Amino acid sequence: MRVGVIGGGQLAWMMAPEATKLGISLLVQTPSTEDPAAAVTETVLAPLRDAKATAELAARCDAITFENEFVDLDALGELEKQGVIFAPSLSVLAPLLDKYHQRCYLRDIGLPVPEFISWFGDEQSSFLGKWPLVVKARRHGYDGRGTEVVHNMTELMAVWQRWGRVPVLLEEFIPFERELAVMAARSRGGEIAIYPVVETQQENQVCRRVLVPAAIDPKVAAECETIARQLLQPQSGPAVVGIFGIELFLTDRGQLLVNEIAPRTHNSGHFTIDACEISQFQMQLRAVCDLPLGQTTLKSPGAVMVNLLGYEHSRSDYRTKRQQIAAIPGAHLHWYGKAESHPGRKLGHVTVLLESPEFAMDIARKVEYIWYPASES
Repeated sequence: MRVGVIGGGQLAWMMAPEATKLGISLLVQTPSTEDPAAAVTETVLAPLRDAKATAELAARCDAITFENEFVDLDALGELEKQGVIFAPSLSVLAPLLDKYHQRCYLRDIGLPVPEFISWFGDEQSSFLGKWPLVVKARRHGYDGRGTEVVHNMTELMAVWQRWGRVPVLLEEFIPFERELAVMAARSRGGEIAIYPVVETQQENQVCRRVLVPAAIDPKVAAECETIARQLLQPQSGPAVVGIFGIELFLTDRGQLLVNEIAPRTHNSGHFTIDACEISQFQMQLRAVCDLPLGQTTLKSPGAVMVNLLGYEHSRSDYRTKRQQIAAIPGAHLHWYGKAESHPGRKLGHVTVLLESPEFAMDIARKVEYIWYPASES
């Protein structure tokens, strides 16, 4: 089988070896030969929103899946009418790409979400008195971009003006106890696979580390799984085909709230490459191709994944630091091969398998001590 991927970044790059294991040919649509996946797969070189290029991709594939959400649904809809198979389907993607529409959809299928409104910049609302608030760009925000916490009207107006005076999502600020995440997949035949719930830790609104499994009450983990199943197979509307990353808040009162949904593989699931029987990337391909999904069990009692984020403008490959990190017992380092570094850019990640989850933070700090300058670690 031949599977196309819209997007050629590190997610498609990590999918490529999993495709080889399954005997699947992978092709990607991506704009630059310097994108990670371009070095390891057949490539259609074109912008992600170029529907003519996607038609070329479709002509060479049996199905198309996604590495990101930067797509033109209207243009892809014409291809779907012609018989092109997308997984997830465009009807599944439609309510998820705009963050306000996603919030409405999650609420409407009965999932718990923070209070929210769409704000156009000039209307008054009692919601505006509930400071602090989180303001989010409705489209194209990722890795901390397009999300800010504001404490008063002056700060909100400054963000709104800086973002071009476009409608934004406003939501209540949740003083959470932990941020959690769970990866979940569903095949065409309806089989569902759910990975262990993890704790994600953010700094500057970018994921810094993932602790596996999350140190939470089993009842909370079970509730996360229930939420995942409800998302994958809602009582009304289309069922999902593919893999979803589900981010949640756990409040100090033990309440779970869904933060965001990613209809694809996700940074919070990178640990699965080395710590699980089947990685999230292979799981996505299995779901798209309707193969048996297999096991999501951990291969070690615990693990920690640390993102190796850029902290300077450079073209260095950081070879010495990578060698030091790779020498940590149980470490599995993945370097994305990006040509340039800049602050906050995801350059790679390392997953360390642990004999006990209680050592996760100690190992994470050890990695970060090696990777970041003293002023950053």
